[in-house]
Amino acid sequence: MKSYFKLLCLGLLLITTAPAFAQGLANKLSAVFGKKYKGILVAAHRGDWRNAPENSIQALENCIDRGFDMMEMDVQMTRDSQLVVMHDKTIDRTTNGKGLVSAFTLEELRKFRLKNGLGRLTPHQIPTMEELMLAAKSRILINVDKGNEHLELVFKVLRETSTLDQAIVNVGDNIPYQALMAKQVIPVDAYIMAVVNMKHKECLQIIESYQSNPRSMLQPIFDTDTLASLKSLGKSAGRHLLWLNSLWPSLNGGHDDDRAVEQKQTRESWGWLINYKPVILQTDRPAELLTYLKAKGLHR
Repeated sequence: MKSYFKLLCLGLLLITTAPAFAQGLANKLSAVFGKKYKGILVAAHRGDWRNAPENSIQALENCIDRGFDMMEMDVQMTRDSQLVVMHDKTIDRTTNGKGLVSAFTLEELRKFRLKNGLGRLTPHQIPTMEELMLAAKSRILINVDKGNEHLELVFKVLRETSTLDQAIVNVGDNIPYQALMAKQVIPVDAYIMAVVNMKHKECLQIIESYQSNPRSMLQPIFDTDTLASLKSLGKSAGRHLLWLNSLWPSLNGGHDDDRAVEQKQTRESWGWLINYKPVILQTDRPAELLTYLKAKGLHR
């Protein structure tokens, strides 16, 4: 009887706290885009891929268990128009199969198994976007990447899973906001992010074009830290909502994760990026970055 009572209390606790936690995630993104969030969020690139297959449900669970703020995931389209979570256009690198994602139906993809970061086969299957969003619902923020060609369906999945308010969707590279809106139907309540190469001749104009949408964020890409355009962006740091990547040198002018962790140069890597006042840092070293930000008082 005591065990039953404990289970009943646990069930009631989960029922009452889940909506509150879901609201907390929505409030967090609302605060970020309203420029009221004080701190930097940690986005785990393709999930916790060093400890689980990238873009898998297990990677998502690891991100939640380890307290990361967000999981970045990628989507591709199957032959029968289903969005699955996969970075590459082929399944060669990450599964025990071969071929284009677009050449298989979802049912056919189900027979393959994902490999982990060491290339070893696991029992895990390729999840659909819907499955991953339902697993993430009310539990963790999500960044949806690689869906530029299928934005209508991406937003449809987010709407149907009631996760639109806990996701940021990448909408394209080097595309001005007006051009984006002329060819895409973007929900007014969606949070979006545009990627901008700082070597593009109109990069600063593209960045400025998104100022008209308070639910937009910019992801500047740069392979050198001496660009005049980057310096111009730095002068207005804090005015634009920025997502920065510490993944590999070509995305951040050499201020990358490996420099921070393996070369132990956190000041020259993560510290340098922080000077641009990003609200989110995407990393392949989420546990180490989280520890670093907490020590700096930059993560709650």
